[in-house]
Amino acid sequence: MQTKNIMIVGVGGQGSLLASKLLGRLLVDEGYDVKVSEVHGMSQRGGSVVTYVRFGDKVYSPVIDEGEADFIVSFEKLEAARYIRNLKKGGTVIVNTQQIDPMPVIIGNAEYPAGVLEEMKTLGVHVDDIDALSLASQAGSAKACNIVLMGRLAKYFDIPYEKWEKAIEKCVKPNFIEINKKAFSLGYNN
Repeated sequence: MQTKNIMIVGVGGQGSLLASKLLGRLLVDEGYDVKVSEVHGMSQRGGSVVTYVRFGDKVYSPVIDEGEADFIVSFEKLEAARYIRNLKKGGTVIVNTQQIDPMPVIIGNAEYPAGVLEEMKTLGVHVDDIDALSLASQAGSAKACNIVLMGRLAKYFDIPYEKWEKAIEKCVKPNFIEINKKAFSLGYNN
């Protein structure tokens, strides 16, 4: 199998590391060679967080270069725009429609750009946008946006739904499993 590349991008504290752990666990259980690399930056201060997940028959490097990502899963609109150069032609961006203002916007030195998703679409990018925050809240926790987005990503894979649920059971603390399963279901079915 040709190596597939997935970037998970977001802002510190949104759960991108759990999402990459879940995805990595699932893919290892499916028998793939998997490499995961995390770049935290200023993540604890609300900065950008990027995780690379590569899988296939044999993967030699965890890094995804410009124009190589089959999927970008973005926890926030501006983060999707920031990393769009990494998407390969014909790739898909799955993006939470939530807006999280970066520090320059918060302190009044900049404005959040309008029409971020529309601009990507006019460039011919396949944008699969979802209100993950509302769905996560519906599942019982606004913090479950990450799992809503994994549910949306799952729609693009030929891996049975039940196997994704098993990966959730392995990666999530027991008292949060049911909320996360519900969040996954909402992402998958909406």
